[in-house]
Amino acid sequence: MTSRFAIGETDFLLDGAPHRIISGAMHYPRVHPDQWRDRIRKARLMGLNAIETYVAWNAHEPVKGGWRADGDVDLGRFLDIIAEEGMHAIVRPGPYICAEWHNGGLPTWLTADKRMTLRSSDPAYLAEVTGYLEKVNAIVAPRQIDRGGSVILVQIENEYGAYGADKDYLEALVRVTRENGITVPLTQVDQPIPTMLENGAHPALHTTGSFGGRIDERLATLREFQPTGPLMCMEFWCGWFDHWGEKHHTTTFADSAADLDRLLAAGASVNIYMVHGGTNFGLTAGANDSGRYLPMVTSYDYDAPISESGELTEKFHAFREVIARHAPVPEMPAIAPTDAPTPTAVFEAVADPLELVVTDHGEFATPPTMDELGSDVVLVEYSTDAAASGVLEAEVRDYAWVERDGAPAGRLQRTIGDLSLPVPRGERLRLLIEETGRVNYDQKIGEAKGLIGAPLLSGRALEGPWRVRTFDVAALGTAVSDAAAGAAIEDGRAIGPIGLRATFDLDEPADLFLDTAGWGKGYAWVNGLFLGRYWRRGPQRTLYVPAPATRAGGNQVVIVELEATTDATARFLARPDLGHEVE
Repeated sequence: MTSRFAIGETDFLLDGAPHRIISGAMHYPRVHPDQWRDRIRKARLMGLNAIETYVAWNAHEPVKGGWRADGDVDLGRFLDIIAEEGMHAIVRPGPYICAEWHNGGLPTWLTADKRMTLRSSDPAYLAEVTGYLEKVNAIVAPRQIDRGGSVILVQIENEYGAYGADKDYLEALVRVTRENGITVPLTQVDQPIPTMLENGAHPALHTTGSFGGRIDERLATLREFQPTGPLMCMEFWCGWFDHWGEKHHTTTFADSAADLDRLLAAGASVNIYMVHGGTNFGLTAGANDSGRYLPMVTSYDYDAPISESGELTEKFHAFREVIARHAPVPEMPAIAPTDAPTPTAVFEAVADPLELVVTDHGEFATPPTMDELGSDVVLVEYSTDAAASGVLEAEVRDYAWVERDGAPAGRLQRTIGDLSLPVPRGERLRLLIEETGRVNYDQKIGEAKGLIGAPLLSGRALEGPWRVRTFDVAALGTAVSDAAAGAAIEDGRAIGPIGLRATFDLDEPADLFLDTAGWGKGYAWVNGLFLGRYWRRGPQRTLYVPAPATRAGGNQVVIVELEATTDATARFLARPDLGHEVE
């Protein structure tokens, strides 16, 4: 059955009748695809009538020309499930999305091309964006509400007023979107700050806001720039994200519920950001840099009403109670929280795991950046002859292990501004550099990673030649799983880089929480699913393992430890540990 969705003088209109959107954000790549229906159904139980999702370009096309829309990025299936569950959908395809997501959703092969101007009407940039939007809209267009699908709104760009004011750019995105068959209303979003709202405005776009408090004030500002039609908070921030090295952020559920009540009492529509945050699986976590570089943790729990593992929180029930004052809510079945299984297993070790996934790029007169070496390069080894002792100074993005003739000499860390260290006299100098998350907001999107320029030793540039090797981090899980064991573990201590693997049994598939407390820094997999990064810096101490990734009987956990463990045991906890909370 088809319907018509439009924007009226005062309200959204569904088949001509006033309609209020009560939506929640849920990003399909952050949720195991076999759990999409469960999470969507729980959002409906909270009283929502719509699900909003970003589309991350780099999740669909990490390598230029390598487009995919299946499995964990099957946007069409995600939208179909939303429709089957009796809900509407809001799609926000960017091309820039922020979202605390790697590179703000833009592919590294795109941002590595410094000849183009990002997020602008530059013809070279628009040519790539046009191709991307054509692919996304081919999925979205047949699933619009006027064709019997779930999609009621499509957003153009994202928080553009905080970045630029190129109206020709916005016009081009609108034109391409309409030419691709998108007929539902188009929106834009910015924080309710006058300059941002003005910069991001376009006559063809309905202006919405992103905020999490001071509701009356922000709705009033929004109304100044959107004088007619419905008011909508497209991102009602009900929680927050975490950086490595900080405390775990939460919000008081009663305060968030009171703000939601105020929004709905004012007659506004809302999209709760996030209703379910999920997980930054693999290497998808982003970073912020507003003067200090801060990478995101693996969990994107966001203190959302539906937790990372799908539990219904106090915030869920408080929000449901608020929504029930303003709209019908479904009958609530009994859903009791359960503890996860807690198996343990002793690791066996695989020596030199990086050598299993290495590509030797040869020698360079000056060190190339990661971006010059390929798409989504994360781990690079730079080595050169340098005999003298002295103070090594290097701009590393983002974290480096320094060795002199195979012996550790120290670490360089961008996050804490520690970019120099003394090195002894020797022959060979080696830097293993890890990219720990690409900036997802503001002007540093697309910045080069790796070794930036030639390092200095006692104030003099190291001229090279530089031998450069890259390591395929995403392939490490399979490589370690398949390799022969052979490295030593003494009293639980394993010195990295080292591969560790263990098997454990389950009675049935189950959500798990992998304990990382005794480990240093590295990556983890269960049954081939790349869970993401761990780091002793915290606050996150467990990695979420979704039940569909497990099985009854034997299961395998693999980690690649880059520093050292104090406990070479695989342990799973009954409950998640995301760190000490701060409101």
